[in-house]
Amino acid sequence: MYRFYVNEDDITGSNITITGRDVNHIKNVLRMGQGDRIIANDCEGTDYYCIIENISQDEVGLVIESSKKSEAELKTKLYLFQSLPKKDKMELIIQKAVELGVYEIIPIITKRCVVKLEDIKKQEKKTARWQAIAEAAAKQSARGIIPDVKMPMKLSDAAVYAKNIEYNIIPFEHAEGMDYSREIMDKAAGCRSVGIFIGPEGGFERDEVELAKQAGMKVISLGNRILRTETAGMTVLSILMFKISD
Repeated sequence: MYRFYVNEDDITGSNITITGRDVNHIKNVLRMGQGDRIIANDCEGTDYYCIIENISQDEVGLVIESSKKSEAELKTKLYLFQSLPKKDKMELIIQKAVELGVYEIIPIITKRCVVKLEDIKKQEKKTARWQAIAEAAAKQSARGIIPDVKMPMKLSDAAVYAKNIEYNIIPFEHAEGMDYSREIMDKAAGCRSVGIFIGPEGGFERDEVELAKQAGMKVISLGNRILRTETAGMTVLSILMFKISD
């Protein structure tokens, strides 16, 4: 069944009202009508299995037949702190991170980032675009939530933000010891929340890694090969998803 996301205010008793751009998609793209069934998700992890009761120009009225907690969410909240990459790589990273179960994506500005996005209007425009990509990926992968994409922030600010996360890790190409890395990943999989800090194309500078260490982050290796920035985050997320999933 097709999936759409609604706000808490859209749910009244056994009825749900869909408004906005999804109305056109349901009506004119999917060509659905009265009696068809869809899933409405409240963005908090609950799926409502509904039947379309009526469709007008501006809204779609649904009747709830049943509901259940989404089974798509991981028990550990994964936060991806992704250094801004070149070109449109961030769009691919967001799409795949959402598919792999990320809870929140925080773009970060590090010393070797080619893209800086220092203008606030550019940041807002980019973030809106990235959030739309996260929503589309959430629909495609049947997520129980839409992961939030934050406004870009400096690494130092991100380190402060991550203090509310139980466990934080940072892959670094000069880190040694896969046994230690395996141990850290095993510990991370048992935590309530995990932050993953990924460097840009040129990697983190050593003083940035030192800052991370001082903030309590665990520095790990992902092996003897140098991974691209768009690969490193997906590697960590994939490992953790496998370890966390029931």
